[in-house]
Order: sequence, then structure tokens, then C-alpha cells
Amino acid sequence: MKFFILIAFIAFAAADSYEAPKYEAPKYEAPKYEEVTYAPQPYSFGYDVQDKESYTDFEHNEKSDYNVVTGSYRVVLPDSRVQIVTYKADANGYTADVKYEGEAKYPEYVEPQSKADASYSAPSYKAPEYKQPAYVAPAYTAPFYKEPEYKTPAYPTPSYKTPAYTTPSYPTPAYPTPAYKAQAYNAPAVYP
Repeated sequence: MKFFILIAFIAFAAADSYEAPKYEAPKYEAPKYEEVTYAPQPYSFGYDVQDKESYTDFEHNEKSDYNVVTGSYRVVLPDSRVQIVTYKADANGYTADVKYEGEAKYPEYVEPQSKADASYSAPSYKAPEYKQPAYVAPAYTAPFYKEPEYKTPAYPTPSYKTPAYTTPSYPTPAYPTPAYKAQAYNAPAVYP
């Protein structure tokens, strides 16, 4: 018993001196992004597209050393002229030289015929002939329900036997006759 009292006293003392831990909010530093710059690399490319079905025809070429980019592109315009652009880009800026080859061709304008023209006659349409649809009424037969036949259940009549009770026979108990002993009788004393 003394042990439990000692433990309770120690627990009380420990709880009295307990202080909740203090937490500081985490400090996040903003990520530092450094711009990555790459040294200019020399390159050269070119491609050409000619598709007669879609009337697409153009070409592009470009090359660069470390400091100067030069190139040209050629495209066939819808008016059948060819536009050729030659360009140069360096530390002084972008300069382009634009030239055109060929002569612009436009389709000849044809004025549409007026509806007021006397030779015009309105089309005549014969009204379509529709036959009256013939619907055959569906033949429904009345549903036939067979009356259920319920048979009276046949339960066999239970047969109970009359229980046979036997009258119990109790023998008359035989008690032994008590034997009395004669006691000596002393007459009372008579006083005068």
C-alpha cells in the first residue's frame, strides 16, 4: 500500500512540473532560380514542302554561326506569285529583303445570270403521290386463366390412447408398541 502511495506522489510531482513543448513555425527560404544561359551553338536546317493536291509549295533554309543568323524562305502565294524573303539577324537587329517573282493572276469575273431573264422558267415539281398506309389491327386473344384447383388437405385423425393409471398401494406402516417400564412411585409426604 505504501508503494502505491509513493508512486501516486511521484506521478503528481511529475505532472505538476510538466511543461508543454514549444514549437517554432518552420522557416522556408524562397528557392533561388538562376537563369541558365547557354553559349550560342552553330546550326543549319532546311525543309521543302510541295503538295499539288492542296496547292502547298514552300521552302525554308536557315544557318547560324555563333553571332549571325542568315536564312531565306520561299512561298507560292494564292495569286500565283512566289514570295522570296532573305533575312539576316545579328547584333544590329533583324533585316529582311522581300522579293516577288511572277505576275499576279486573278480569275476573270463572270456576272451571274439574273433571275429576271426571260429564258428562265421556274422548275415544276410533280407532287409526290403517297398511298394511304394500311394498318392491320393486331388480333389479341383474351388471356385464359385456369382456375386453380385446391384440394382439402387430408390430415389423419390422431388416435389417443386413454392413459392407464394404476392405483398406488400404500402399505400401512407398522409401528412397534412402545414398552413402558414401571417406575417406583413414592408417595408424597404428608405434613401435619
